[in-house]
Amino acid sequence: MARENKIKCELYNDHFQNYKKYGIPKAQLVIADIPYNLGNNAYASSNEWYVNGKIENGESNKANSQFFDTDKNFNINEYMHFCSKLLIKEPKEVGKAPAMIVFCSEQQMEMVRNVGKEHGFNNNYSLYFIKKTSPQVLKANMRIVGAMEFAVVLYREKLPKFNNNGKMILNWLEWETDGTYPKIHPTQKPIPVLKKLIMIFTDYGDVVIDPVAGSASTLRAAAELNRNSYGFEIKKDFYKKAKEQMLSDVPLSLLI
Repeated sequence: MARENKIKCELYNDHFQNYKKYGIPKAQLVIADIPYNLGNNAYASSNEWYVNGKIENGESNKANSQFFDTDKNFNINEYMHFCSKLLIKEPKEVGKAPAMIVFCSEQQMEMVRNVGKEHGFNNNYSLYFIKKTSPQVLKANMRIVGAMEFAVVLYREKLPKFNNNGKMILNWLEWETDGTYPKIHPTQKPIPVLKKLIMIFTDYGDVVIDPVAGSASTLRAAAELNRNSYGFEIKKDFYKKAKEQMLSDVPLSLLI
């Protein structure tokens, strides 16, 4: 007989460093996204640089702007330290260890690996996501344009929990998109991609935490998979939009 399972899906308008005051449980999986160090050229590879996406209309208010206020002073060591604190401790059982997935640029992957080791993540492997199109619309005169996203899976000693249902999972995945969800944040990750990762590294009822939640797409993906999720977003405008548009109809009671 099916039973109702209550799950938690909480977004806080606060810095993740203040996580202790909320009494949230430690996570099986932390999905982390770091600034890509694009600075004031954040939109340079996007048609959002121009009014209505057209060069002839002139520059939009996003020209010469950045995605994050923290781009100039982002501290990867501080970030990694707090993210490591959000994960459960290394369990004695095999196949139960936690993991952290860090989305980053290709140039940042080695840095993420090295800093991860400084904070107890002694092991890692890379993930590559293949896009069907390239966002680098303003670089179309180049012979080759970027059509990939990158991430690093970090773990301590034991291999993290891994659900593959007997199937081989390659280190590259398709960057699946779904237009049914609202677009809130410029670096918002597609919910189908997040769902794939959450299904691989967690089980029903596990906790997923996004320390810089942005659009709260991670929380939405986790909730739809019957995982408990918690996120932090310091920008009030993103927080408000996420609560109103992404999480307003999130399913908090699922039958399993």
